[in-house]
Order: sequence, then C-alpha cells, then structure tokens
Amino acid sequence: MTALPRGETPGPSAEDTEDGDLAAADTSADEVSTDVSTDDVSSTDAADADDATADGDTKSTDEAGEADEAGEASAGAEGAGEAAALSEAEAELAAQRELHERIEKRKAEKEGPIPAGTKLSGTAADLLAAVRAVESGEKTGAAFYDSPASPPAPRRAVPSAAPAPARPRMPETSRAAQGVSPEATAAAQVVLAEGGAPETLARPAAETLGEQAADALRADPWQLLAVPGVRPEQADGFARALLGAECGPDDERRTAALVGWLLERAALQGHTALDASAVRAALAERAVTDPDAAVEHAVAEGVVLVFQDGLDPTASAGPDQHDEQDEQDGETAAEEGGDEQQPVQVLLGLDRYALAEESLADGLARLLNACEKGADWSQAASAAPSPSAAELIRAVATGGLVVHSGGEAARAEPAALIAAANGLGLRAVGATHSVDGRHRLATAVGDPLPAVTLSGLLSGTEGPGRDAEGALALDLLVVLDAPQLDVETAAILVESLADGARLVLSGDPGVLGSAGAGRVFADVLASRACPQVVSRTPDPGPIGELVSGIGIGELSQVEAPGKEVVIVPVRDAGEAVHRTVQLVADSVPRAIGVPSADTQVITVGHGGSAGTRALNTALKQRLNPGPGRFGGFDPGDRVVHVPAPGRAVPGSVVSADADGLHLDCAGTPVVVPQDRVEASVRHSWALSAHQAAGMRWPAVVVVLPGDAAQGLSRPWVYTAFSRGERHLSVVHGVDQALPRAVAEVPAQERTTRLRPLLEALPTPDAAS
Repeated sequence: MTALPRGETPGPSAEDTEDGDLAAADTSADEVSTDVSTDDVSSTDAADADDATADGDTKSTDEAGEADEAGEASAGAEGAGEAAALSEAEAELAAQRELHERIEKRKAEKEGPIPAGTKLSGTAADLLAAVRAVESGEKTGAAFYDSPASPPAPRRAVPSAAPAPARPRMPETSRAAQGVSPEATAAAQVVLAEGGAPETLARPAAETLGEQAADALRADPWQLLAVPGVRPEQADGFARALLGAECGPDDERRTAALVGWLLERAALQGHTALDASAVRAALAERAVTDPDAAVEHAVAEGVVLVFQDGLDPTASAGPDQHDEQDEQDGETAAEEGGDEQQPVQVLLGLDRYALAEESLADGLARLLNACEKGADWSQAASAAPSPSAAELIRAVATGGLVVHSGGEAARAEPAALIAAANGLGLRAVGATHSVDGRHRLATAVGDPLPAVTLSGLLSGTEGPGRDAEGALALDLLVVLDAPQLDVETAAILVESLADGARLVLSGDPGVLGSAGAGRVFADVLASRACPQVVSRTPDPGPIGELVSGIGIGELSQVEAPGKEVVIVPVRDAGEAVHRTVQLVADSVPRAIGVPSADTQVITVGHGGSAGTRALNTALKQRLNPGPGRFGGFDPGDRVVHVPAPGRAVPGSVVSADADGLHLDCAGTPVVVPQDRVEASVRHSWALSAHQAAGMRWPAVVVVLPGDAAQGLSRPWVYTAFSRGERHLSVVHGVDQALPRAVAEVPAQERTTRLRPLLEALPTPDAAS
C-alpha cells in the first residue's frame, strides 16, 4: 500500500467505504478542498501555555487574544484561569529553588556545630516543639493527640539491611494555587474595580504581586501586566482609569512593564533571551517614542539583564574574523585582507532564565571535570546487545556527561547502559518525561529496570531519594526524552547530582522542543562540549521508515501491506471530524484490532473546527456520552491532567465529590480540587502534538484539516507521526502544505545563551 506520496494528496480507494473502512489513497490533489479559513486554527487560548510554548505548534496565543476588546470580561476570566495554572508552576519552581538554597546552606555549614533542633523543619520541627513543651511542663502529652480518646500511633520498626517494601500508592492531591489572604484579594478587587478591570483578576493579581497587591497597583497600574493573561491594551485602559491625565505612552512604569511582558511572552515561545533590537522594535509598535531610552531604563531598574555575545562564527566570513594568535602578535584581521569586525549581539533576558542557564552550564562543566574512571566497563561493553549500546557504555565509562540521540528503537541502548551499570554495583536509574515513557524504559531490555518520571525524581516521590547533603543518591542518571527538558528543570536536576556522578541525556533530536523556555538538548548537542553517541538502530516497519524520511525533510512513499499507514483524505474540517470519529470508534478496532481506548487522536491546535475541543466533543458523544455532571466530565471520560505548564498526565475520570474530581492516572489516584478542574483538566481523546510528546500508543490518528496548514512544521509532523506503535492514520486535508512543511519548515529557532556558555567553559580536553 502506498502512503503519503510526495507531491500529491491521495484520495479514497475502493476500500474506503462510507462506513469508514481504512484504505490507502490514490486520488489526485484536486479532489481535496482547503477552503476553510485559516483563522480557526489560531484560537489557542491563553490557558494552553504548555502548547503555545514550543516550536512548530500553533503560536497565535497572544495574537488571537489581541483581537478581543481591551478589558473584556471574558478575557479577564480567561486570564484568571491561566494565572492559576502558572502560579502553580511558579510555586513549584520557587519550592525547588528553596530546596537548592537549603542544600547549599547545608554544604557551607556542614563543618560547624549544629545546635540541637535548629536544622529541623516541617513535621520533625513540630514534633521537637511538642516534646520540649511536654518536658517543660507547659503541656501534657495528651494535648498532642488527635483527640483525647485516641491513643498515640505505634512506632514503626526501622528496617535493617533488607530492602524497603514498595510504598503504597496514596491519592495525590493536585497542588493548589499559591494561597493569599482574603483581605489582600478584597483590597485588590477594590482597586481593579476603580480601574474598570474584571474582578476575576483580583485573586491572580494578589497571587502574583503579593499581599500588597492593591498598593502596588495604585502606585504602578502597569504591574497588572505581570498577571498572566493580561494584555497591554487592558493594562493601558486600567492605568488611564486610575491615573487620568498623568497616564502617557512613555511613562517609565509603562515601558518597564512592557519590556518585562515582552520577555515573558518570549519565554512562552521557548526563548530565554531576546535580541535588544527586537525588543526595541516591539516597543515602537506599542507607541513608545524612545525605545532606546525605555530599554536602558528597564536595564537600570533591574527588570531585565543585558548580555553581549558574539554572533555565530559560521555566519561571518573567515578572513574578516579576528584570530587569537594575530591579536597576540598585534596584528588585525584587516591586515589579513578584511576590515570588518565580528559583530556583537546584544541580548536582553529575565534574571530567572539567565541564572538558570549559567547554573546549568556550570553544573554540566562540573560533571565533565569531576568524572573518575572507577569501575571497569570493558566487559559490560563487550556484552552489549548492539554496537550502538556498546559505544554508549564505553563513552559513559570515561565521561561524566554524554549525549545520546536516536529514535524509539534506540531506547534499548540507554536501557542496556542502566542494566550494565547496575551490574557493576553502581546506583543507576533512568528518568523519562511521562509515565508511559517510564513503563517503556522499564521493559526495554526484558528485565525490569529502575525507571522514574523526571517530576517524581525531583519531588522525591520516585527514585532513590537524596543523601545527607541533599544530592540525589545516584552514580548514573540517564534522562530519556531529553528534548522535553526546559532550562529551569535541567538546572535543578544537574545541581541535584553529586560530584562524580554521570549524566546521560538521551532523546530524539527530531521531535518538538520543551514546553518551557530553553532548548537544553539541542544546545548541548550543538556545543559539542561532551561525547556524543548517535544510534545506528533504526525504527522498524513502515511507520519507522516514514518518520525517518520526515527527519531529513522527505515525505517519501512507504509500503504498508498490513495497513500500518493509511491516508484518509477529507475536503473540509467537518468531514475531518466525522472521519476521525469513524476511525477511532469503528475502523481501527475492526481492521487493525486496536480498541478505541488505545487509539489516540493528535491535531494541530486546541481551537478551530477540527481542534482538540471540537474533536473531544464529538468523540465523547460517540464513546462516552453523558451530561458532564462533574464540571463537564463524566465517569469514564478520557482526560489529561496538567498540574503545571508542560506536564500532561493522561488519566480517566473516576468520580467527584466535595474534595474535587477524582482521576485515575496510570494507576495513581489523583484528586483535583474543584477550583482547579477548569484550568488543569481537559478531555484527551484528542491531544496536541506537544501534549503527546514523550508518549506512544498502539494506534494514532493524526488530523490535518485545511485550516491547520500554517501550524505545520517538520518537527510537528515528525512528533505526531511517530507516536503510533502499530498503526498511523492521517486524516489529510491540507493538500500540498504537508510535504511543503516537511521539506521547508524546520524547527523555529529559539534564542538562548546556553550554547555559548558551554562553549566558553573549560572541559577536560581543553584543560589538558
């Protein structure tokens, strides 16, 4: 069977009957209509920050929002929902930074005496206070029981050398938004009402600006821009209402807030910094008459940091560049035949990302320079299941940091490395982006392997825990799905590794990047600061052949005798939804043998007539109809829980009560509070490619309606098409846009500073 031929969009064959039977396509492209407006696909809302952040996906979050009327109440409500989601992520990052500070403090003070009890916190500190209160006679022991009649809980025996039993899975409560006092929220509500802003912004404003949010907004109304979901037009209207004649486009408070807002919006697109000229141009578009002065003021006020980096040497002609030895000899590049100097790029960045990139670069250099040879890996390399696995084991034997790249089949190579390291008596574990990835890694070489999710490892709910100094109790950490690593998570992870530990970053460089800011995996690859192992193990079958071609920019023909790849042409978005429901409910289960529960739909955006919302509505009506009595959900609904931007956890609805919505997420009970359901739970029969990254299903249906053409890129197509293990159906309505996107639209470049930082750091080879 022929699938996805270059240059034409196939149509239905005789097998493609009205009841939705799977079939190949042979009709010419003129039978496929693309007359649906492209505006539909750009309606991704601001709450979908996890998908608006990454390359190749629909990036019109802000542009679509700017078309609304400033100060519209619905936009304010939407901003409130996003604020709850982002404040959760900020709270998690703040907690991780606090942990890092405590680790550093412990390291600095570990040689000094520790006064009894002063290092305790949380439950331990409460227990110590209770004991001292009883000893002093201030309170009786019974006062600390749950009730006068309840006896003290029996002490658990401390296990000896025997391994600890598996921890029971307890219901997980979704992290609530950062708490603020009712008084702060009420005060902020009063100020917002005076400025004509929606009252729904009161709580997110208080969470973002703190207990003194009301005073801050009165003194500087443009601080409202710091609240997620608020646009400059809304902040300007709020400021005019409060300040009256004092309000002007060049107010330094306004320009400083705009600079910060531009960089925050850039972070949602994956950038950790922006070229200063781009910031000035954006300020000019916002009616700022002197963008240069505005940028200088923002730098002086500490809103942003400024960096000067040389441009990529490959972008300049060699004879025109200064040579280091020539400079030592007092010669210039002009004497060598050129009179141009290498240009300097001025970048602006927020301190959180600047510090994260610098910390990450230092941490990676520490791992490179602190590695010791230790155990003899030669026998393990000889016993490796493949040449690529042997090469990876040999690289790790002598390197503290190694990068490994390859497709799905190549996951067996880091799995073999983990098994070999454990066989040598080392503490080795693999970390993945998702629960599904953890399962696939744990079973990659047959025998169970120690595997965790990255979020579980950092939070302490999975993995070996931490040592006395707060470092992860590991000798080797292998991070799979490394392209999904954002710079802040990567910095925390590397800082958590002890000196002498080894780190392997493994992933497929062709997939979409992280939902958060940065491009860690790509920057480490490009810097060539450490050994790199490229797998020679190809993904098997027609899907593997198709995806391999997409990775090099070719949408080639593949033979699929078992209907592994099927094209279903459609003429408009309505037909795309109809055929998708047929495929999931009828055709794939009957022809392929994959049930609907194991078939995943992937589409370009959340909005539009064939986006995730429309598809989920149609699929729910067919697969699990119900009134949606639990905030739009019914028991049995397939959902995705987003506890923080970039983290999509698939699950299903179990029930709901006063505590919230009860979910089953891969066997782990999760309770989402009622006020967080709307912002963090969505139906998931249909997902975006970013939500699907790091996961795979037996069958996948990729939906490409006509209005999705502008959202396509090579990484998007590569990611979506590679999610299927046994079967891939493509609901095709974008005509020539698909082969054109694969051939001509690479990943959107992100502006980051990690690569030059890594290139400037000394490595063992440079030191020798």
